Amino acid sequence: MHKQHAANTPFLAAMQRYLAENVAPFHTPGHKLGAGVHESLRQQIGPAAFSLDLTCVPGLGDLFDKQGPIQDSQKQAAALYGADASYYLVNGTTGGIYAMLLTTVGPGEKIILPRNVHRSVIGGLILSGAIPVFVSPALDSRLQIAMNVPASSYAEAMRLHPDAKAVLLINPTYYGVVAEIAAITEQAHQCGMVVLVDEAHGPHLGFSKGLPPPALSVGADLVVQSSHKILSAMSQASLLHCRLGRIDQGRLESMLQLVQSSSPNYLLLASLEAAVAQMAEAGPQLIGRSVALATQARQRINQIDGLYCFGEDCIGQPGVAGVDATKLTVTVSGLGIGGTAAERWLRQHGKVQAELSDSHNVLFLVTLADDAASLDRLVVALARLAAEISPNGQQAANVTMPVAEIVALAALSPRDATFARRRRMSFAAAAGQIAGETVTSYPPGIPLLFPGERITAEVIAYCQALQRQGCKILGPSDPTLSTVEVVA
Repeated sequence: MHKQHAANTPFLAAMQRYLAENVAPFHTPGHKLGAGVHESLRQQIGPAAFSLDLTCVPGLGDLFDKQGPIQDSQKQAAALYGADASYYLVNGTTGGIYAMLLTTVGPGEKIILPRNVHRSVIGGLILSGAIPVFVSPALDSRLQIAMNVPASSYAEAMRLHPDAKAVLLINPTYYGVVAEIAAITEQAHQCGMVVLVDEAHGPHLGFSKGLPPPALSVGADLVVQSSHKILSAMSQASLLHCRLGRIDQGRLESMLQLVQSSSPNYLLLASLEAAVAQMAEAGPQLIGRSVALATQARQRINQIDGLYCFGEDCIGQPGVAGVDATKLTVTVSGLGIGGTAAERWLRQHGKVQAELSDSHNVLFLVTLADDAASLDRLVVALARLAAEISPNGQQAANVTMPVAEIVALAALSPRDATFARRRRMSFAAAAGQIAGETVTSYPPGIPLLFPGERITAEVIAYCQALQRQGCKILGPSDPTLSTVEVVA
């Protein structure tokens, strides 16, 4: 290994030193450097990958060690991102969200958070026993997208619930919409509340002047990022950044041990380290190229009749303090079709797979792996879609996305509702009941209903409209959503 790269990847260097010793492995994992792997998988992946699937033998260290190559690697990540401490996560951003909540809020304590959180946040509320105070995001009626939450809504929630211990923000949303994070963070700190940020879709924000600032740079206390979603780490590999002062670091580390495996995948750790090193070596160039490519593609898409891709033109409207240019949200309702139908057509005829679709839109992620050819392929496929597809009864749902009160408390805490006695009933007739399970459209993974929330006729109609569009519903024990579990 080149000396410069070895210095940037101390954990990978330690793994390579171990392999160079050519020892006989009488330790886990059972495939022993790939020797026992089924031949079909070995041929597909290659023996080198399996040789890096190691464990905490002497010299490699443990994920929770206070010293060693993993700790050295995490310190480099912290220095790059401007954190006081950074932690590698091998069960995705979900594990980081659990750890953030368990560190800062306990049973019966309030936390202020957006209603359009990812379902992992609901899981964290169930684990912690915290009481959610939900604030509503702004809704773009044309796009039928929940944008971000205006700072004024957070301010009202803080006024009504001064006993809240923490505030959680999404920055950016799945669709790339940025919050007024500096103003919200400042006010939360003035109220004695810690600031947690789900920045799953923003690990690249600090590497281009063409992007909004990352949450850590404007004072957030805990920030979790999905390095595998946007950067080059392997799936499940994420980062949790901590700014000390308002956070009990010892408790945070204890919670990380609670929610993470004691046998982490070392190949995932190595991929996370390599992704961080890549950003340290060439982050501005790589992310700058992504921004430029996405900006050019957005301009071309907006020239196609029937399509619209929002961008900086939305900045300043409620809930939009900034936009991540690398997220291409293409509104297809102008073609007379729904997003799910467009996604299927693009996969079948354009050989392009979107990140997600909803009733009106299809989302495409532009990352450091893209180039001019890949973006051209996307734009050409979208142009074909606009020219060739016929509505055929697949119009975008005309039901409006339900919007809750600006500041709302659940009827029951998610934890209490999850462990309460429940009964099953017709979903169509469940208005007024308290949900006992989560109902989620996935992706993006935002709960349409969560345990403890009172079911409304508007939510029922919206879920049914999404089903007619072919959107995937996950969470309920009845996958058809003909019935739903409610609190008895």
